[in-house]
Amino acid sequence: MPPPGVCLNIIEARHKKDGYGSLAKPEKFLNQDFKQLQQYCLIRGVRYIDDMFPPDAKSIGQGILSPSDLARVEWLRPAKITNDPHFVLDGVSRFDFGQGILGNCWFLASIGALTFQNEIFQQVVPLEQTFSEEYCGLFHFRFWRFGKWMDVVIDDKLPTVNGRLIFVQSKDPNEFWPALVEKAYAKVCGSYKDMSAGTPAEAMMDFTGGVHMCIQLSDPPQNLLELMYRSGKSRALMSCGTPQGETSDNTVLPNGLVQGHAYTITGVKQMMSQGKPVHLLRLWNPWGKGEWKGDWSDLSSLWQTVSAQDREECLSVADDGEFWMTLKDFCKFYVDLDICCTSPDFLDGGSSGHWKTSVYEGRWVAGTTAGGCTNNRDSFWTNPQYRVKVDGDNFEKDGEKNMLVSLMQKPDKRNRRLVQNLHIGFGIYEDKGQMGKFPASFFSTRAPVAQTKTYMNARDVMEFIMLKPGEYVIVPSTFNPNDTASFLLTILSKAETHGYENSGYPNREAEKLKQVASVEENENKKSYFRQYSDKYEEVDAEQLQRLLNEQFLKGDLKSGGFTIDACRSMVALMDSSITGKLNGEEFVHLWNKVASYKEIFFRTDVSRTGTLSLNELRNAIMATGKSVADDMLNLMALRYGASSGHMTLESFISLILRLDCMYKIFKQLSDGKSLNLQESEWMYIYMYT
Repeated sequence: MPPPGVCLNIIEARHKKDGYGSLAKPEKFLNQDFKQLQQYCLIRGVRYIDDMFPPDAKSIGQGILSPSDLARVEWLRPAKITNDPHFVLDGVSRFDFGQGILGNCWFLASIGALTFQNEIFQQVVPLEQTFSEEYCGLFHFRFWRFGKWMDVVIDDKLPTVNGRLIFVQSKDPNEFWPALVEKAYAKVCGSYKDMSAGTPAEAMMDFTGGVHMCIQLSDPPQNLLELMYRSGKSRALMSCGTPQGETSDNTVLPNGLVQGHAYTITGVKQMMSQGKPVHLLRLWNPWGKGEWKGDWSDLSSLWQTVSAQDREECLSVADDGEFWMTLKDFCKFYVDLDICCTSPDFLDGGSSGHWKTSVYEGRWVAGTTAGGCTNNRDSFWTNPQYRVKVDGDNFEKDGEKNMLVSLMQKPDKRNRRLVQNLHIGFGIYEDKGQMGKFPASFFSTRAPVAQTKTYMNARDVMEFIMLKPGEYVIVPSTFNPNDTASFLLTILSKAETHGYENSGYPNREAEKLKQVASVEENENKKSYFRQYSDKYEEVDAEQLQRLLNEQFLKGDLKSGGFTIDACRSMVALMDSSITGKLNGEEFVHLWNKVASYKEIFFRTDVSRTGTLSLNELRNAIMATGKSVADDMLNLMALRYGASSGHMTLESFISLILRLDCMYKIFKQLSDGKSLNLQESEWMYIYMYT
């Protein structure tokens, strides 16, 4: 049985601290180790077959092929497809391949852009792989996935019909890197079908793990051309898309462009034409054919107006899918431009050393930290908050943008096609020096100094902004409240910044209810105690259950009263002699605690439902004087809350008793920062608290 999720999260956090998930130490996708698998196959003299992405119909997915065609699919290794297979032949190029029957032009457009950047290409595609030395039918590739680099293992069995590849196809039938990269990415997505439809930005981010900027060409920045020139010099990947037509079909228009299609930008060039400068872009269609027919197309007479040198260098009259067009026509016929780069150099053309990167992982959880957008005044403040301080040193001139903020939502589904992107966005507010998490009153009286223009159901949204020196709080949110999802918040700043997650709450000792009871009150409790105790004046869990339900809760039994398991837990938490029973003093101490928590419960139940909503739970915990981070609050809601999103009095009391006990154990046994226990000590505490 695998360890619990909370344990896995701690392991993952420690691994990340040790550098795992970086490009130098990529994580093993689905826990498959390339070196171990390779050694196993070579020693035994067998060809690898991937049982995590098997060569069968499930890995292809439904809807791509008809049932009759699917039945004809045969999974073949390259040596069965051709007599002389090679991983790479004569280097890599965008002209090496063309799209197959799969609607993944977005992925192949990104591969086309990747072929221009050898260093980045080799990060994704280890080029030492061959079909000769140490060949065992096993290959691996690296992709960046939501904050972590992954090493992805596949076998080299490829889907064919009549001996021909049905998905991406190399122009040279002996070259197989395109088909194997596609298969590895299909495995990451869940199946080949899961690669249907997408945006090039998604794949380009997965190839670089870097900075992404999306530009809407209906309202391009004034320095668009300069930005594209800088991007080319900074080894960035660039792609674009045409608007969708009336149907989802990729209709070819009279001008040669394809509707709803992704293209790669392969060049930016200024030439002199008829004595005037003309700015041209070179684009490539991942179909490997089909080109623009307007000005500056392959057969355009305008090529006769440039120098022979420019014509020789740039013009290629061939139906290879690549063509030139003006920047004006580009903005007219395309809807967006995506730029991805391993560093932020392209943003201002400066050195990457000037930019600082901070990455935060967070989660919206229904009822606790999923407050929705600012339309939801009472709950917006419950969203995760991140404080950022922008230093004044080296502050640029007024108006110059100095920060790129990106918010990416992380999927909770294995199969990409099942992922439903939420509408996400963020706001940035000036910090007025308040301690703890900013409450609803803070946001109701202040407007954001920067924010996303709109909430979008995209994998990621970003804004390039200018922030003056000062302190700010960034609030990422979904548009609707109570949408549960994980996210990645990335802040790139030209100025020195200091940031941290801001979910702690100020201690409110003044609000804590006094737990001092009079001698007379304590004697009354002991009289109750004696009615239920045994001859040794002790109560076990069963006796405590009857006592609390009959004498303490009385009419407040929303869910049938304290369960025997809850009472066993109470006994273990208060039992100082480890007998499995409570004496009179221990019982009175427990009663006083439970009574104070009951009073807090009803004081914070402002909706008067007799239960706590998960937002009310936050206030109730604060009223006990405890401070918990958002991720801990989310766990409490999952562990003690009902599926309805509410918590009963009995569950609340059990939760706070355990929380109080765990705080005290840590305080007693730790150095204030960390805890060091032997296995026997850990088991001793855990099994009886």
